[in-house]
Amino acid sequence: MTIKIGDRLPQSTFRVMTSDGPAAKTTEDIFKGRNVVLFAVPGAFTPTCHRNHLPGFLAKADEIKAKGIDAIAVVAVNDVFVMNAWAKDSGGADKIEFLSDGNADFANAIGLTLDGSGFGLGTRLQRFAMVVKDGVVTTLNVEDAPGKADVSGAEALLKDLTGH
Repeated sequence: MTIKIGDRLPQSTFRVMTSDGPAAKTTEDIFKGRNVVLFAVPGAFTPTCHRNHLPGFLAKADEIKAKGIDAIAVVAVNDVFVMNAWAKDSGGADKIEFLSDGNADFANAIGLTLDGSGFGLGTRLQRFAMVVKDGVVTTLNVEDAPGKADVSGAEALLKDLTGH
């Protein structure tokens, strides 16, 4: 089943990097009592993700948060070490939470997987952006192709937030 607006996010566990090394963070830890923008990318450092999708959210982070958003998070089916390197390389570590869904558990649970095996990538997340209010999806913008970041980009999400 694919997640939709009005659904509660399923319980899942991500990995995040802390000063003490990798740590687990659950959907409850991230979303309970908070308004969070969560966007997903097929892979850290991949061209559209690295040059287009993430930079838009970094550039618009303050504007997004000014619309009543407590946090912005990015999730990918990459290991926590890759996500940590991407956070550092992009300069986004202090603006965005980088969540590792290394085994694609979250991707499978929300039904937004992408078969990247033709490119040697295995199962990945489809590119999307969502607004999650206290664990419930209130906005969901899924791209129709992995190389695009139009409906799931920061600009499109800002337009959606003006109505929230």
